[in-house]
Amino acid sequence: MSKVLIIFIKNPVAGKVKTRLAATVGDTTAVEVYKNLLHHTQNITHLMAADKFLFYADFLQREDEWPNEQFIKHLQKGNDLGKRMHHALEQVFLNKYKNVLIIGSDCFELTAAIIEEAYLVLEDKNIVIGPAKNDGCYLLGMKNPQPCLFKNVSWSTSQVLQQTISICTREHLNDCLLPTLTDIDDENDLSVEQKIYFKLKKSAQ
Repeated sequence: MSKVLIIFIKNPVAGKVKTRLAATVGDTTAVEVYKNLLHHTQNITHLMAADKFLFYADFLQREDEWPNEQFIKHLQKGNDLGKRMHHALEQVFLNKYKNVLIIGSDCFELTAAIIEEAYLVLEDKNIVIGPAKNDGCYLLGMKNPQPCLFKNVSWSTSQVLQQTISICTREHLNDCLLPTLTDIDDENDLSVEQKIYFKLKKSAQ
C-alpha cells in the first residue's frame, strides 16, 4: 500500500496532556477532553485505506482502544516535536513508502474527507499542510523525505506555520494549504457546545 498515515498521540495521563486547557478547567476535565480527541481521531482514521502508524509520546500501550490489527504502534523519539516527527517519517520512508501524512490528535474539526483530500493533493504537489488557527499545523504530508522542514523551526509556537511555508518557498517545494482548522489548546478553542458538554461531565463526577 502506497499511502501512509502517521498519527502522533500523547498517553492520556492527567497532568501531562492539555496543560494550557487544564490551567482553567482542571486536570480531570482536560484529560477527559483529550480522551475525546483521541476517540475522534481513531473514529475518522480506523477505516482509512492506508497503512496507519501510531506513535505514542511516553510509552507504548499494546492493549488499548487502538486495535493492533489496524494500527502499527511505535514510540516517539527525540527531544522536541520536530525531531520526533522527523524520526517517525524517516522510519516510514525507509520502508519505501510514498505519500505520507502525519497528523496530531488535537483537532475535533479534522475529518476523514480532509485527510483524503490531502492524499489527492500529493498527486500533484510535493508538500501538503493543514494550517491550524493557532498558526501551527494539524497535518503535514509529503511524497519524499524532506529533512529541511524540521530544521530551524520554533516548534510549539505561533511561528510554526509561517516558518514551514517559508522553508517550502526557499527550497522550491511545491506546497498546498488545506482548510484552516482549530486545534484544542486552551478553553477558548472549545466550541460553546463542547464547553457545555464538558462542564456537565465535570459536574457529574
